[in-house]
Formats: sequence, C-alpha cells, structure tokens
Amino acid sequence: MTQRARILAGIALAAVVLVADQASKYAILHILNLPQRGVVPVLPPALDFAMVWNHGVTFGLLQAGQGRGQLILAAVAVAVVVGLFVWLRRAESTLTACAIGAIAGGALGNVVDRARFGMVVDFIHVHWAGWDPFPFVFNVGDSAIVVGVAALLLEGLLPRPVGRLQAPPPKA
Repeated sequence: MTQRARILAGIALAAVVLVADQASKYAILHILNLPQRGVVPVLPPALDFAMVWNHGVTFGLLQAGQGRGQLILAAVAVAVVVGLFVWLRRAESTLTACAIGAIAGGALGNVVDRARFGMVVDFIHVHWAGWDPFPFVFNVGDSAIVVGVAALLLEGLLPRPVGRLQAPPPKA
C-alpha cells in the first residue's frame, strides 16, 4: 500500500469512528432517552447501557470537573490529535495508519462532546451477573482508542519483515 493510501485509510477510519461515536451518542440521548432511564439491560447478564456524564478522560480517569478543567482536557485532546495526524503522514504500515485513525477518531468524538455538553457521554457497561471486574462505563470512541493503542503495541512487539538483501556498496 502506498504512503498516500495509508494516510487516506487512517483519515477514513478516523471519520468512521467519529461518525459512529456521535451517532451512538445521539441514539443513546435522543432515541433511547438513557438520561431519564438510567440503566437499560442489553445482553443480560453481561452488557448494559448505563448513563454516565464523564468529566475525565477515557474510562473516567483524571476527573477534571467542569469549566476550565474541561477546556484543558479538550485542548490536550486536540493537541494529541494534531500529533497523531503528523505521525499518520509518516506511518510505515497500514496497521499503524489505521490504529492512528482509530485513536484520533475516538479522541475527536470526545472533544465534540466536551464542546457540546462540557463533558463526555459514556454508556457502555460490561459486567458479569453482578460481578464487575471492569467498573468503568465507556463509549464507542473510548473503545476505538483502546483498540488503536492495543494495535500499536502489538505491532511494536511483532518482528518486522526483513527487506530484500542489498549488496554492499563497492569498495573504492
């Protein structure tokens, strides 16, 4: 895949993640009306939709409150996305480009929430029959960020293919 095609793949995935994230949040807020319903079982006993207004970053970490804290988190997220798109221009593999796109799209989805609501809409709660080893509520954008980071880590751990052997330069 050419460098241009990798860049376009990363940008396209960022756009798909952003749209999926915002569409899911629209459905949660305006169709399912989750803020009034609180919790809706989806796949008992493992998955619920649970309304959480997140003032922090992914999975509610680093709670920032409202006002200036939210502006700082949004500014940091935008700076990270700019850095990701700079990195995308140099991505050497399709996996790297798509992982960067997933992370950027998820981050942008959360920035849109901060701009619209002053906080992030989280609603996916995974558990098992009352046992909650992962007590966080998250959204589609958070999921894309985690999958993107995992893909980057996995790619970093995998051996790189050896290129074609080149003859040493001639001796002068």
